[in-house]
Amino acid sequence: MSVPLLKIGAVLSTMAMVTNWMSQTLPSLVGLNGTTISRGGTSERIVSALYPSPEEGWQIYSSDQDPDGKCLCTVVAPAQNMCSRDPRSRQLRQLMEKVQNITQSMEVLDLRTYRDLQYVRDTENLMKTVDGKLKIASDNPRTLNPKSFQELKDKMTQLLPLLPVLDQYKADAGMILRLRDEVRNLSLVLMAIQEEMGAYDYEELRQRVLLLETRLHSCMQKLGCGKLTGVSNPITVRASGSRFGSWMTDTMIPSSDNRVWSMDGYLKGRRVLEFRTMSDFKIGLNFVQHLLPHPWAGTGHVVYNGSLYYNKYQSNIVIKYHFRSRSVLVQRSLSGAGYNNTFPYSWGGSSDIDLMADENGLWAVYTTIPNAGNIVISRLDPQSLEVQQTWDTGFPKRSAGEAFMICSTLYVTNSHLAGAKIYFAYYTNTSSYEYTDIPFHNQYSHISMMDYNPRERVLYTWNNGHQVMYNVTLFQVIKTSDD
Repeated sequence: MSVPLLKIGAVLSTMAMVTNWMSQTLPSLVGLNGTTISRGGTSERIVSALYPSPEEGWQIYSSDQDPDGKCLCTVVAPAQNMCSRDPRSRQLRQLMEKVQNITQSMEVLDLRTYRDLQYVRDTENLMKTVDGKLKIASDNPRTLNPKSFQELKDKMTQLLPLLPVLDQYKADAGMILRLRDEVRNLSLVLMAIQEEMGAYDYEELRQRVLLLETRLHSCMQKLGCGKLTGVSNPITVRASGSRFGSWMTDTMIPSSDNRVWSMDGYLKGRRVLEFRTMSDFKIGLNFVQHLLPHPWAGTGHVVYNGSLYYNKYQSNIVIKYHFRSRSVLVQRSLSGAGYNNTFPYSWGGSSDIDLMADENGLWAVYTTIPNAGNIVISRLDPQSLEVQQTWDTGFPKRSAGEAFMICSTLYVTNSHLAGAKIYFAYYTNTSSYEYTDIPFHNQYSHISMMDYNPRERVLYTWNNGHQVMYNVTLFQVIKTSDD
C-alpha cells in the first residue's frame, strides 16, 4: 500500500536532510556529516533519502550542485514534528551547512587553482620571450623595426588571456580570507555546542552515528531509476590530450575501485591509459598502459565490469577486452551496423557505433541502411555480445550531437557545439519517445564523447581536449518496505 505524503516541495542540503531525520528520531543528538565525497578535487554527488518511520517516506528528485558548489537535494518531504524546532537542532543544521559550503568552496578553489597554475606554467616561456624582447628594445631602441615591433605585439596579444587568470587569483585570495573567517566563527560555535552537549558520552554518540550511517546506506540502496530532469554546471577535471577522445570509470564494479581510463583520439588508436585513482588522473601520474590488439574507431567506448567494450577500426565489430588478463574475450559483428563515418554523430569522427552502459546493462547505439539512418538501440549480452533486443527510435543519427542511456532511456543532444541541449528521449520500456528541452553548459564548445556512469550518477564528457563531468538530476520515488 502506498503511503500518502504531504506535498511540501523543498530544496534541502543533504546534510540538512540527515539533521532533520536525526532531530525526529534521536531527540538527544542532532547532526552528522553529509554525503558529498571529495575525489581528486571534484565533488561526487550521492543521492540519498531517509525515512522517519515505516509510515512515512521521501519522494526524491535527486541531488545536484548549485553554481557555488553547494550540494542540493530536491525532495517532497513529509510533515515535520516539533522536534525540528529544537534550538540545538537548528544550530547544528546551520553549522553543518556552513561546513559543507566551506568544503565545497575549498574543492572548487583547489581545482581552479591547479588549472590556472598549469596555464601560467604553460605561458612561462612566452613571458620570458616577451621580457627578453622588451629588454633588447629598451637597451637599443633602434633594433625595434616594424617587423620586430609586430612580433612583439603578437606575443603580447597571446599573453592577454593571462589577465583574467590573474584576476581570478585576486578573487581566490579574497575567498581564502573569507574561508579563514568562516572557520574561525565555526570554531566558536563548536565550542559553544560542545559545552551544551558535554554531558553526552562520546562512545554513545559514536555508536549512534554509526547506526545512522548504516541506515543511510540502506536507504541509498533503495534508490531506483528515474527520469532525467536536469544537468548541473560542468566540472572540469583535467585538460589533456587532443581535441577528441574518451575517458571513463567502470560502470559496474564496487565504488572502492577508483580506476580511470583515458583513450586519446578517435581513429586507429590502441593505447589505453589506466590511472589508479581520479586524483592520479587529474595530475597525470600513477598509470599503466594497455596496448589493444586491434585499433579502435570513434569515441563510443565503455568500461563495464572490468572489461573495455569498443568498436574495431574499419568494421562493425564490437570487441570485449579484459584488462586484468590483457586479452580479447570475445568479438562479434553488429549485424548491418554502419561504420567508417557512414552514420556518425553530427561531429563525425567515425562515431557510428556508440557503446554505453546504464543501470540495466550494456547497450549499443548505431544505425543501419534499412533503418534509413535513424538511431537504433540494441541491448547486448555482456558475455557473448549477442543482441538481445532492438528498438528503432526514428531519430536521424546525423542530427544528433551525442547520446547516452539512463535507466533504459536514450537521451540525445541536438548538437555537439555551444548552445546544445538534450532534445530527445526514447523510452525502451514503453517503445515511446518525446522531445525534451534540458539545457546544459557546453563550456568548451565541442563535445566528442558523452556517457553516463550509473555507479556514480554523473555524465562524463570529452570537450575540446578537456575532461568534464556533469551531475544529473533524476525524478525518483522511493518507498518504504511496507509499501
